[in-house]
Amino acid sequence: MLLPTPGDLRAALSRYADAVIEDERRSTPDTVRQREDTAYTLCVMTGVSDVREALSTADALLRNGVPDSASRPTPVRGARSGPVAA
Repeated sequence: MLLPTPGDLRAALSRYADAVIEDERRSTPDTVRQREDTAYTLCVMTGVSDVREALSTADALLRNGVPDSASRPTPVRGARSGPVAA
């Protein structure tokens, strides 16, 4: 699993917190969708399927000091970037 950078993780946590606050304040279909989308993003970033576990995992990753280069694989010289044709 590629680890997210601390900055990406903090941004995702912030977006999730904002979505939860907005949904709790005035729930609409849009705020519910935003809350679900940001929860899904956190789950993908942390490799888990439950948002509570994703929050716990994100906290642990930040507490243990995820290196800034953790999610940036070393580029392969001459490798093509972009979509791969099937």
